[in-house]
Amino acid sequence: MPKVLQLLEYSPLEIGIIFAAAPLMRFLTPFFFLKRFSLTQDVYNRALLLLLLSSAFFYIAAPYFLLLLIANLMMGVGLSLTLPYVEVIALEVIAKERYGKIRLFGSIGFIIVALVLANFLDDPFNAIHFLFTTTALTVISAYMVAKLNARHYTNKFTESTDAFSMRSHALLWISLFLMQVSFGGFYNFFTNYETAHGISLQTVSYLWTVGVVFEIVMFYFQGKLLKNSLVKLIEISTILTAFRWFLLYTFPENLPILYFSQSLHAFSFALYHSAAISYLFSIYKAKKLAQQFFLGITYGLGGMVGSISSGIVYDFDKEYLYLFSAIVAFLAYLTLILDKRKTQRN
Repeated sequence: MPKVLQLLEYSPLEIGIIFAAAPLMRFLTPFFFLKRFSLTQDVYNRALLLLLLSSAFFYIAAPYFLLLLIANLMMGVGLSLTLPYVEVIALEVIAKERYGKIRLFGSIGFIIVALVLANFLDDPFNAIHFLFTTTALTVISAYMVAKLNARHYTNKFTESTDAFSMRSHALLWISLFLMQVSFGGFYNFFTNYETAHGISLQTVSYLWTVGVVFEIVMFYFQGKLLKNSLVKLIEISTILTAFRWFLLYTFPENLPILYFSQSLHAFSFALYHSAAISYLFSIYKAKKLAQQFFLGITYGLGGMVGSISSGIVYDFDKEYLYLFSAIVAFLAYLTLILDKRKTQRN
């Protein structure tokens, strides 16, 4: 979509504002569910409808900044409600050991988009056709998932918003936030950073693909790992992420090391994501709300702060971008250790 907006002659500032909208709504929406609302199936179905309408609205909104901003805000609200609801169903019905074998299909979808859709972006509206079609298919399948779940399964937990508090695990939430902030330099500037160091654009595309392939492999085989201490898995994934960013800072032109650093995406994203949502599922009674806040605090607030802060560092001196990322990830690790020690004392 950034490429699409560039073709539609949007300025870099306008593109940045538009793509900050969805993460902002992912962060804000869960707070409305602390006391006033509950993420019921009826709310979920309405969120699916909002997703469908927002994707259709792109056809009208695309040439107009304010309308496109509204469309992204709508989509952000829809995603902040539908994804946590489905994550809880997945963890309840298939358990954390088999979760990765379902989640890997998202990674396969990412590869298909990267390799296929990029070839059809000469017309910006081709991307909007793709967005609407895939959103419609997603809405249909998501509705069926919830309907089948309500018909064939009974909830094993009581959803209670009174049982939810981030204060009891404040350091854990800070660590989750910092971890995603550290990804700002990777998601927003990895391609620019490597091409500036003489790596060809084609090779960078291979590096991206290798990272997703290792992510898929981890999702498929992580079941046995998730039977171990989830906190320990989060710790390992976090410190390996700090090491990964330090490698990019130290060896930006060394291809073997770059490919090795991309292989660590199996831990940085795949294992970390599964272990984190599984751990939150185990410690909170308000399980849907916990998943909402995970999405909001990490991919919402963390993604937004990571994007802005990495942009500032890159603009100041791109050579220090991944040193900054490594320090932030290491702080996430230290915060996690402090949280574990606090939990053991209590």
